[in-house]
Amino acid sequence: MKTFDKNPRLCYNYIVIKQKCRFSPPNNCVCRSVNKKFQPYYGVFLCGIFVCATLFICSQEDTVIKELQTNTQIRDREIRLIGADGQQLGIVSAYEAQRIADDDGLDLVKISPNSVPPVCKIMDYSKYKYEQNKKEKEMKRNQKTIEIKEVWLSMTIDIGDLNTKANIARKFLKDGNKVKATIRMRGRQQAYSNQGIEVMKKFAEILADVAKIDKQPVAEGRNISMFLAPLN
Repeated sequence: MKTFDKNPRLCYNYIVIKQKCRFSPPNNCVCRSVNKKFQPYYGVFLCGIFVCATLFICSQEDTVIKELQTNTQIRDREIRLIGADGQQLGIVSAYEAQRIADDDGLDLVKISPNSVPPVCKIMDYSKYKYEQNKKEKEMKRNQKTIEIKEVWLSMTIDIGDLNTKANIARKFLKDGNKVKATIRMRGRQQAYSNQGIEVMKKFAEILADVAKIDKQPVAEGRNISMFLAPLN
């Protein structure tokens, strides 16, 4: 009689008697449920789950922090209460403050959670959120995005082309954008960079009524650059 593991990946014993097999699992056998070749990836898999769970929890916390606590969400023992008309009502319990808000048909809102005790105000919370969103949209509408527009010149540019380039730059400046004037020096022109700087100064003089020099013309490698900013 000979006993051996027919498949080394499984904890089963096979007993062979006269070339006839009989299946017989041992009593103290604990079967391996996962193949060994996947074991090195256990740590990576578990770390991925941990990171995803952490990011989800943080995003949920950010959502809660951005939204002010209202009504039954306020469970502080004592709060400093401000009435709907802005009058200071002193330090009261959260239950008493909620009762006053309910009597006025308004909401109890925690406006300063980090104060000791926290500061709450009685208000119409839906109206408050509407006004806040309106203010944010108005601020975004009034914000101007300043861009840097580039105008290419040359060391041998004539006065007509220089005026044409100046008119293009004038439009950019009137829109509130900055202008970068650039000259690309070719071959032996690098030895006469002063001529390029003179062209830049002439360009700035043409635009003196709408622009000021934000950065003086300077030679950097093969390029000469100058920045102009609008006067207003």
